[in-house]
Amino acid sequence: MATTSNTVRTGTVPPVDAARWAMWAFVIVNAVIVEALFLSAGSGKNGVLTVAKFFGLHAALLMLFQLLLVARLPWLDRRIGMDRLTVWHRWVGFTLLWTVLTHATLVVLGYATLDDASMGKTFVALSGVPASLLGMLAAAIVVVVAVISTRPLRRRLRYEVWHGLHLLLYVALGLAFVHQLQETTTFTSSAFATAYWWILWLFAFGALLTGRLVMPLWRNAYHRFRVAAVVPESDDVVSVYVTGRHLDKLPARAGQFCIWRFPGHNHWWLANPFSLSAAPDGRGLRLTAKAAGSTSAGLRNVPVGSRAFVEGPYGAFTALHRTRPGALLIAGGVGITPVRSMLEEQVAGDVVVLYRVRSEADAVLLDEVRHLVALRGGRLHLLTGRTAEHGTPPFAPDNLHRLVPDITERDVYVCGPPAMTTSVLSGLRDLQVPARQVHAERFGLA
Repeated sequence: MATTSNTVRTGTVPPVDAARWAMWAFVIVNAVIVEALFLSAGSGKNGVLTVAKFFGLHAALLMLFQLLLVARLPWLDRRIGMDRLTVWHRWVGFTLLWTVLTHATLVVLGYATLDDASMGKTFVALSGVPASLLGMLAAAIVVVVAVISTRPLRRRLRYEVWHGLHLLLYVALGLAFVHQLQETTTFTSSAFATAYWWILWLFAFGALLTGRLVMPLWRNAYHRFRVAAVVPESDDVVSVYVTGRHLDKLPARAGQFCIWRFPGHNHWWLANPFSLSAAPDGRGLRLTAKAAGSTSAGLRNVPVGSRAFVEGPYGAFTALHRTRPGALLIAGGVGITPVRSMLEEQVAGDVVVLYRVRSEADAVLLDEVRHLVALRGGRLHLLTGRTAEHGTPPFAPDNLHRLVPDITERDVYVCGPPAMTTSVLSGLRDLQVPARQVHAERFGLA
């Protein structure tokens, strides 16, 4: 059994706040530098082109910030969580879209005004200039990716298709970089400007390559993950046990998840984020999944002894964020897996678990959860039945307060289907549970 202790943090800056402040400091410092470079580089050929340059510089900064948000830097991921970083990436992406469109429109308008020509003719003329053409191609890719990322279209596309198209953004970034290199007022307005932009681009691309490519490849070469066992838990739930070398050096914590691939069993691009359903013990890892798609449904057929490719661990759904002696762990369906792994750690203080399922037969790993809760001297409430049968939603404020009267004095961890998670978070707000005590993570790649 894992022996990682849960440290209750009191009187210190919460890890998530420290990470957010660090990110804000990064944004503010670089925004100030960009503003200074804009003011010192001189005006454009007319007022419109000067404003266009302003938006162009900030578009470059937004692009670099986008890279850092999806670089999966461990320090940020463990404190903020991939789900929140992905949401921020989405909103920064749409901000980037409008910034790029504004920059492009003002450039065409500025040169049209300068040459006393129509915007159509000016656009055609600028497309013959290499630097402008690169910028146009980058902008076109940003627009395409933004359109397919709108919710109506995103829901109609398979993840693999959307992800493949989304990767075109890296092409856009390369085009934008060369475009900026050829804009002399940006890179060569001063020695400081040249050094600043080179350092910022290298840092952002370096962070992305390290987090998304170098680190996963190194970890898999070092640990050599293999499937040790495949155990059906029920008709539609299976656990996969993975072993490897030196797993005591893998920085995994209970509550985190990994992105799993099984080469030779599924195509390389078929990957899923599955939580660790047992606390890492230095000898092996375990995932437990419900058959909800082609990848998860085929896990029971993964050959024992085959290689596994593991990215991660990721996620901020851990005891790192504990602030109170008592804890309330709320799970729905297969969302019990990270909760079960957290129970295996030495949990400080009183623990209450609310487990929501349609029927007891649907309760994944129920016996293990019962055993661990009893071992910790905690309480388990198995909430079964359909929502309509309860009269009031099971996670309505009154029900939550009835089941856990001291809920405002506890850290609350929530993991389950999106609708359930939203309902629980709404109930916690109504009960005025302090936000710093509420920890929820929506697991997904997009």
